[in-house]
Amino acid sequence: MAEVWTMGEMIVEIMRTEVDVSLYEAGLFKGPFPSGAPAIFIDTVARLGHSSGIIGGVGNDEFGDCLLDRLKKDGVDCSKVIISDAFATGVAFVTYFSDGSRKFIFHMGNTPAVDAKAPEEKDLEGIKFFHIMGCSLMAKASYAEEIINTMRIAKRLNAKVSFDPNIRKELLKDASVFDTVQEIMRNTSVFLPGIEELLLVTQKQTIEEAIEKCFENPEMGIIVLKNGSKGCSVYTRTQSFKRGVYPVEVIDSTGAGDSFDAAFICGLLEGKDLMTAASMAAAAGALNTAAFGPMEGNISVKTVNQMIRDY
Repeated sequence: MAEVWTMGEMIVEIMRTEVDVSLYEAGLFKGPFPSGAPAIFIDTVARLGHSSGIIGGVGNDEFGDCLLDRLKKDGVDCSKVIISDAFATGVAFVTYFSDGSRKFIFHMGNTPAVDAKAPEEKDLEGIKFFHIMGCSLMAKASYAEEIINTMRIAKRLNAKVSFDPNIRKELLKDASVFDTVQEIMRNTSVFLPGIEELLLVTQKQTIEEAIEKCFENPEMGIIVLKNGSKGCSVYTRTQSFKRGVYPVEVIDSTGAGDSFDAAFICGLLEGKDLMTAASMAAAAGALNTAAFGPMEGNISVKTVNQMIRDY
């Protein structure tokens, strides 16, 4: 049985080959690439040598095959992925701009990507971590409730919850979304936000106040505050430290944070100290950015360890 599970959208990405080309312009795309934040996360967990599984959905089509073939090849348990004959696999179209920003068009709301149901408790036996991505909570209210139900099952099985929010300010104006996020926060042991997300979720004005607010939750054990090219800061109730990034030529930053999360959780599962876990995370994130495509980076136990040794 898998020790790490996630639940969320499984999509393919089709990406512009050149920067500064709007999505409404005629031009070249490259893809499909297997994607979706939960899928990127769980694939990285598998490539780093840990048993992993995903609860999600794809269409009975070649885009679905693209996702399932990749995840299964890398060792992800896909037995809880629904394959729909009624709807097509979700798709994201992506373009990049020279200032580092991106723009997306998602075809996900009425696809199997947000239609899976919570599994039975017996299906998650042996689980140690259940990882939640905030973006998976936003697509459809009924799907968010299924993720919450799965979290409750994982907690009954004594698993820890890790949470990476991807939440925009305007979404938190919806009371139901805010309530969902707060329930997850009450159950979260490992929190992996960016700075803006940390402040939004806690409704605080400063990082210090927000960190203090998070630790009011008795479940909270570790906060990893991600800050892109500036690295990350790791907080516990008794210590904090910073970890920088590894130098690579950045080809495509999509999915770097998801791979970062995965490697950090793998470090915890292996009993590594927090600095080593953060170094593993930084290495996986860097390797992810060094290739075109959301999960095309050369991430493995060997390459992560080599990057840590070399730098």
